[in-house]
Amino acid sequence: MSAFRLTEGGKIDRSRPLTFTFDGQIVHGFEGDTVASALIASDIRIVGRSFKYHRPRGIWGHGSEEPNALVDVSGTVSASPNDRATVVTAKQGLIVRSVNNKPDAAHDKFAYLDRFSRFIPAAFYYKTFMFPNWHLFEPRIREMAGLGKVDPTWKKTGLATQRNAHPDVLVIGMGPAGLTVALDAAEAGRTVMIADEKSTAGGSLQHRDYAAQIDGKPTIVWVSETIERLRALGAVILTDTTAFGIYDHAMVGLNQRHTDGKRDTLWRVRPKQAVLATGAIERPLPFANNDLPGVMSADAALYYLRQQAVVVGKQIVIASNNSSTIEVGMALAAAGTDVTIVDHRANATLPHPQSGLTLIAGKRVVQALGKQAVTGVVLDDRTRLSADCVLVSGGWTPTIHLYGQAKGKLHWEESLQTFVPGTAIGGLTVAGAANGRLTLARALADGATGASHVLGRELAAPGATGIGETYSISAAWPEPGQKGRVWIDYQNDVTAKDVELAARENFTSVEHLKRYTTLGMATDQGKTSNLNGLALMATLTGRTIPEVGTTTYRPPFTPVPLASFTGKRSGNFFNPVKRLPLENAHRADGAVFWDYGGWLRPAYFGTGAADDEIAREVLAARASVALFDGSTLGKIEVIGPQAAEFLDFMFYNTVSTLKPGKCRYCFILTETGIIYDDGVLVRLADDHFVVSCSSSHVAGVYSMLEDWRQDRFDRTRVFIHNATANYATLTVTGPRSRDLLSTIDFGGAPLDDATLPHMSLVHGSYRGDPIRITRVSFTGDRSYEITVRADRAEALWAELKANGRAFDAVLLGSEALLLLRAEKGYVIVGKDTDGLTRPSDMGLHGPLKNKKVEFIGKRSLMLEDAQRPDRKEFVGLEVADDGPPLPAGGHGVEWQGESCRSLGYVTSSYMSPTLGRPIALGLIERGMSRHGDIIDIRHFGEIRKARIVGPCAFDPEGGRLNA
Repeated sequence: MSAFRLTEGGKIDRSRPLTFTFDGQIVHGFEGDTVASALIASDIRIVGRSFKYHRPRGIWGHGSEEPNALVDVSGTVSASPNDRATVVTAKQGLIVRSVNNKPDAAHDKFAYLDRFSRFIPAAFYYKTFMFPNWHLFEPRIREMAGLGKVDPTWKKTGLATQRNAHPDVLVIGMGPAGLTVALDAAEAGRTVMIADEKSTAGGSLQHRDYAAQIDGKPTIVWVSETIERLRALGAVILTDTTAFGIYDHAMVGLNQRHTDGKRDTLWRVRPKQAVLATGAIERPLPFANNDLPGVMSADAALYYLRQQAVVVGKQIVIASNNSSTIEVGMALAAAGTDVTIVDHRANATLPHPQSGLTLIAGKRVVQALGKQAVTGVVLDDRTRLSADCVLVSGGWTPTIHLYGQAKGKLHWEESLQTFVPGTAIGGLTVAGAANGRLTLARALADGATGASHVLGRELAAPGATGIGETYSISAAWPEPGQKGRVWIDYQNDVTAKDVELAARENFTSVEHLKRYTTLGMATDQGKTSNLNGLALMATLTGRTIPEVGTTTYRPPFTPVPLASFTGKRSGNFFNPVKRLPLENAHRADGAVFWDYGGWLRPAYFGTGAADDEIAREVLAARASVALFDGSTLGKIEVIGPQAAEFLDFMFYNTVSTLKPGKCRYCFILTETGIIYDDGVLVRLADDHFVVSCSSSHVAGVYSMLEDWRQDRFDRTRVFIHNATANYATLTVTGPRSRDLLSTIDFGGAPLDDATLPHMSLVHGSYRGDPIRITRVSFTGDRSYEITVRADRAEALWAELKANGRAFDAVLLGSEALLLLRAEKGYVIVGKDTDGLTRPSDMGLHGPLKNKKVEFIGKRSLMLEDAQRPDRKEFVGLEVADDGPPLPAGGHGVEWQGESCRSLGYVTSSYMSPTLGRPIALGLIERGMSRHGDIIDIRHFGEIRKARIVGPCAFDPEGGRLNA
């Protein structure tokens, strides 16, 4: 492909040369080049290796449709794998590396795989590597299947930007149709945003229809003036920006690339109306060896000529079935090349005899010659033509990926041999080549039609003169049994024979075809390949192309850097640390903080070894009194006339029978009957409840409450407010907890057992602020929870600590609390339960038997699986071999010869300072009926002995709750 650069012309700045490396080779270019144009100008033919067979591949296109030239880019920009060389701006000092090869694209040692291609057709791995075990082969296969590589030493050097926009009109595409719509909308007073993936506006006008004029002006002048007019009207103009997806509620995702080295910007755009003027993609023609380096899109060759003054070859054959290649041939001939057009249309003609072109009409190319690059072609009459470059145009496919994502349905247009948008979508208009209007005059007219639709009034189209002939095309699809290897999908290495194999094996559904052969999968999404594949399947199965249908186009349209999706959402920006109101006070008291469900909480207090400090806190809490900051507990208020009915539905337990001033321990289930959370429900009044859920489940429970309220209940009769952050909850627990509380003035709130028994509450005040004192326990000892405004908690905490000195009060961290609750056999959902645990597994059968009203998960609890007698049940486990504590996560096993099966596992395990021995909790098969049985516990090959007992190891009678 004897490519070269002209000494003048193009839109590059020859006064600003640059160099970068490609596979270690120095490449010269100029400002205005892409990596692809610089590689072509340097006559570097092989830029990559194919995905499966490692065949040499050259550059095909000039935009995001490029299937071959995938490169890893680093150096003077943020490292990025699997970029398309056609959209990467050439910069001084770039380090560009081809992918899927070793050591480089030109000398790939895996090229031998192509010799075995007959043994590795589509889906061969499904059939070949099942015996004796897929996992023996999987690691190596995955290693070879990879494309680009992520640099393991990569460091994040900045955060990507994310922005939101709400324009009246979003126009995607800055070609003639898109600019027409945008200008009309902006002049009508609409707020307009217009985006295009190219670095300059104009779309096809940047390299086509050079002889044409729009409104009496050269096309490029019209484009420039239109952009300036849009800018003056306040339109947001985004170049180097790809619209990669349309999502729920008509949100459009845009990814804006920056040429100054900064990370990309992700735009979330929610327009009132969107216009898709996304153009069309030129597709390949089916002939043998049509993937050789030097076979490329005819439109791409014209683009490189007129944008970067790069001539792709000296002896060029243009293989075509449509009229759009005449301009390509004339431009290349004018640049001094020898151009022959082989046009499938029998009636094809040249515009005039002096065009410098040779035309062979009514013929087609059936084979490209060459090994590492094109050397010639063979026609269907066996004529051979020498060539160093073959330019291909198999027709134009409207870029309707975004339209498909918006649930648009396609229509087959026989005259264009392609699919076009077929159904109207509210708030979305398609215009220009994306709508099948493939000539300049028709694109401008369709832009005016689109603007009329957007604005609701008739608008005139810009006038176009000096335009070429109307578009015409002759069908030229792959045919069954073609000789040689005819490539349908370049990126995924799919041949015509692969499609034929799929048909023989009855994978004739378009979606099955896609998955069986990988046609149109991954980042390509069928941009250049889909129609050829569909056409061949149609012929093989005796159907028409529209009867075969199309696959589902999935976002993103082109790959988007993960950094763009991440934006600032990393570290604390992704998962903000939730902090206690009293954090500073705890730090002053020597707290060691750990993360608990996203909350930064004191794990223990003191400077000694963690185990020693935790044991000290446990023993002191059992002996006298302990203070614990429980502010993280959920405090979700449910208010209204239907509050009781609503909570009856939400909870496994009956709520409506609870009297005001009382509490009840409850479970909330998923629809599958699985325990989602537990907590104490407080009833303040007939129509006022507080859901006290687990600290890490507050957001989830709140979301569930809101979801079901909107689904089943009158939103004017049930109100939900998450007040967790508004209040602090200070817990006083231990035998002397009431004595300590009696030293503090709570505004006359009664603390006697008659008025405030276990699982009840009273109201009071502290220094003029209202408080709530609830008598509940998570330690098994007498306990009180004081709920106070978060900003008033510090004074109460300080007084509790000061008065507590007389009772040898201790500050209690989360680790000691977890141990105290384990001594009592109290559950932590998510630790002592898993994604299969139901209430009956915890021994709670009553509500299912007695509750009369419907509740979430009820039906699932009646299914056969929920009633199985061999379910894993919640039990206690005693060490039966005089060893240390059982390993958490260790599996109880039942031996079957030399093998074993799991009976369940240890969920919690501690050395109990109170009891002076190890304790554990677990989920064990049939555990409740097996108390006293000794089972083996297996963990990393070690076998321990454990006795199944009841969960409660300390004070099973519960006398200390009222001690």
